Formats: sequence, structure tokens, C-alpha cells
Amino acid sequence: MRKFLTSIFLILALGACVPLAIFADGSSKNYNGYKKDFGTYVASSNVNAFCLTPSLRYVLWEFEGYFGKKIVMNSGYRSPWYNSKIGGARRSLHKKCMAADFFIPGVSKAKLIAYAKRNRMIGGLGCYPGKKFIHIDVRDKPRGYKTAVEFSGC
Repeated sequence: MRKFLTSIFLILALGACVPLAIFADGSSKNYNGYKKDFGTYVASSNVNAFCLTPSLRYVLWEFEGYFGKKIVMNSGYRSPWYNSKIGGARRSLHKKCMAADFFIPGVSKAKLIAYAKRNRMIGGLGCYPGKKFIHIDVRDKPRGYKTAVEFSGC
């Protein structure tokens, strides 16, 4: 009996570590036209979804698990050259694999923003008026901040 209870406990404990993103759906017609790059839907061939820090990847999985749908990344890693070419910030966290711009088909931008504001792992949040995506990054928050640093229209 003791072995049985220990086994059940281990299964439940390890099961809690599995991100709910594995249950996220990316099979609807809303994903037609998007390609996958390293398991992540991307909006164009210019998007690099490979170089993401573990903490950023985990936060993206949390979005997928919460909404039950896969994200579509607009921007992930950017080389310094590409970041400069598109007018990215000189100190962009995209160049350090610590930032992503994304949306989720069928989920409003307002819901993504509301969820991002509650997620304590997010260090920065950008909301760009007129765009369908949001920006998140996993920077360290400044002293005294409990929620993400907000910029660009949040």
C-alpha cells in the first residue's frame, strides 16, 4: 500500500510540472497560412522562434495553456543587424532571446493584455495601438515593481 501511495504522489507531483500548453489547439482554420518554427507558429519566415530563453518559452506556454490555443509569434530573436534594419530599440531584449511579440487567433488583444498583467514572470509588456500583437519580455523588474513594466499603449 505504501508503494502505491508513493507512486500516486509522484505521478501527481510530476504531472503538475507539465505545462498545459501540450493541450493547446492549433488545428483550426485560424492557423492556415502560418508556418511552424521549432514547434511555434510564426507569422513570417523572418521570425526566429528557436532562440528563446527557458523563462520566456515557459511564459509563452502559460499563455497557450490558459487560452487553450497556440500562439503565433510576430517576432522572436533578432540579430543585431536585423533589429537595426527594422528600427528596433538599440537595447532590444529580442537580441538577447528574452522577448517575443505574438497574438493568439480568436483571442482578443484585451484578454492577452489582462492575462499578461497578472503573470508575475513577465518583466515588460508592450501593447502597440493598431497592432494585433502584444510584446512581452522576461527582464528583471525594477525595484518596487510587482507587475510588468508597461509601455507603448498598455
